[in-house]
Amino acid sequence: MAEPLSPTARAVLDAAFDPWQSTDTPASIAAAALRAAADHIDHDWSGFNCVDALYEIAAELETQ
Repeated sequence: MAEPLSPTARAVLDAAFDPWQSTDTPASIAAAALRAAADHIDHDWSGFNCVDALYEIAAELETQ
């Protein structure tokens, strides 16, 4: 059984499939997921830390 998702990964996944945020086109799904990720990462980090956080979210979602 897969580990439960972190709150950040759950927000990204939920945003991708939320009909209020996405119209189910690839572009709208990607935009919704990116917005959710941006909302849940620390904005005081350097660019490198932000990129690392996004990779961690992606890796977590890939294991599901």
